[in-house]
Amino acid sequence: ITGNSFFQKNNEHLPEWVPHADIFSDSNNADLRWIVGDGLPTLLYLVQLGSFEINPWNSRIGQLNKPDWIVIDLDPEGVNFEKVIIVAQTVKAVCDEWGVPCYPKTSGKTGLHIYIPMQAKYAYEQAKNFAHLIALEVNHRQPKLTSVERNPEKRKHKIYVDFLQNREGQTLAAPYSVRPTVDASVAMPLNWSEVKTGLKPTDFTIKNTPARLRKVGDLWKPVIGKGIDLPKILARVERLGDHDSQLL
Repeated sequence: ITGNSFFQKNNEHLPEWVPHADIFSDSNNADLRWIVGDGLPTLLYLVQLGSFEINPWNSRIGQLNKPDWIVIDLDPEGVNFEKVIIVAQTVKAVCDEWGVPCYPKTSGKTGLHIYIPMQAKYAYEQAKNFAHLIALEVNHRQPKLTSVERNPEKRKHKIYVDFLQNREGQTLAAPYSVRPTVDASVAMPLNWSEVKTGLKPTDFTIKNTPARLRKVGDLWKPVIGKGIDLPKILARVERLGDHDSQLL
């Protein structure tokens, strides 16, 4: 893990049996060949390539332009994890008020990821805009702890509420993916009851993950289950906004 490493998106030389998708890249002005994670043999192939972590898109090839989920990425810049927990709880409070189901997981490194099921019903731009709305509301409630500023120099010692992970082609550590850390930590789906003081993003490793899965099952399942009704939620948000204005 202290050696040279790199992120590989383009896989030009694949065995015939490995499924793939050729997707045009504007920045490369060419098709990139992406591996499609269809099952255990493909995952084992990735392991044999020396892949340590796996970073998938937010969508699948059947509905490539419509994400399966929204993700709010809480990325701390020189901030202790206790404050990340506070911000995560704020995201949960916003989502609860707006009637939005959301599911947390550790990043396996320093942050937390919070997912909202979309069920490939809406375009990336719609998903990103809704994530932006959530990020702005969280920032409004936690201005001293959070930032929506993309430039790291302008958000030092704050938690970046990253909604831009919802652009097409963005990738993020998969649930249950191992991360390149000393303890081989794992990006672990959580129950909200676990997102409290004492939680650390490196609590889960390849050593304790199998026992945890036997105990709690697959907490990721709802993320790829029933998606939200975005127009209905936006109407609710608008009503709540009108109510707040009346109170003022």
